Amino acid sequence: MGRRKTIDRDKVLEVAEELVASRGASALTIDAVAKAAGITKGGVQSCFGTKEALIAAMLRRWMQEYQERVDGIAGAQPGPVAGIAAHVETTHLHDEGSQARAAALLALLLQTPEHLSDTRSWYQERLAGLDMTELADRQARLAFLATEGAFFLRFLGLMPIDRQEWDAMFTDIQELLGSPPCDGSR
Repeated sequence: MGRRKTIDRDKVLEVAEELVASRGASALTIDAVAKAAGITKGGVQSCFGTKEALIAAMLRRWMQEYQERVDGIAGAQPGPVAGIAAHVETTHLHDEGSQARAAALLALLLQTPEHLSDTRSWYQERLAGLDMTELADRQARLAFLATEGAFFLRFLGLMPIDRQEWDAMFTDIQELLGSPPCDGSR
């Protein structure tokens, strides 16, 4: 009797993210993930159970990776404005493939309302603690909203934005925060 093959959950999540990024949210099925990962449909189901659980795992993974990048810039407990500045820098400098996968995942979430509450909470947490009587905090809110707008316009394919224009936009956004612009080469 042979040894039971183990399935690498992270590898399956990578395959699922790539599937969504390359073929769109509607392409995400348990069967499609299984075929792309080279495992059985039952193997995917044993890891995640349902498509909804797979989506939830994809979202948790993306949020964890995002938070690690932000923490690397701003530390584990940044103030609200520093947290937004780290979000802006993370969005500006993170690799385009990962950004496209994140946008595709968020588009997928829009099709699954049961996951919207987590996304709404995430957005509320980004702006929590800002004091709207303070100019710097209001500017940080605008910088956050501009960052998200640029991200969605570019990575959902709603507006072509090349690297040069992307960098110029983020120079302007970072000026709102009163922080020095990043050169985009990191």
